[in-house]
Amino acid sequence: MRKVAIIIALAVFAFDQLVKYWVTGPMGIDYPGAELNVLPIFTLRFVQNFGVSLGLLQAGSDTARWALVAMTALIATGVAVWIRRETQKPELIGLGLVLGGALGNIVDRIRFGYVVDYADLHVFGYSLFMVFNLADAAISIGVVILLIRALFTREPKTDVPVEKANA
Repeated sequence: MRKVAIIIALAVFAFDQLVKYWVTGPMGIDYPGAELNVLPIFTLRFVQNFGVSLGLLQAGSDTARWALVAMTALIATGVAVWIRRETQKPELIGLGLVLGGALGNIVDRIRFGYVVDYADLHVFGYSLFMVFNLADAAISIGVVILLIRALFTREPKTDVPVEKANA
């Protein structure tokens, strides 16, 4: 069952890196300000993200950059440990998405010093989200799956009532 999470993580990681290569390589969207309008609501736009989610915790120095790498690696390690202990398939799917996305962004930060973001969804000139990438989307979807499962599903209790245990 845990293989599902690992396969998902590897697929997300590989596809994330492939799309980033395709956008910044053959498509040439590889410098600040470079963009390509794909649809009226979708633009490929090169952004160097020196922070974490929503541009928070900006890494303005090499020390901060490596601190973000270490922090993200620690989170990825925690997710990997959780995968080893988890038995529920929906949670494993969510964890696989989170792990694959985290690894994709870690590789960017190690290689470039920033995460490559490129996807800009917008309606009537207003962006619905910050510019993001596939890894960010996978992490967000994985977290939503985990939150929904934590908040809205109940596992059957396995505790034996005290009266029956003593009988």
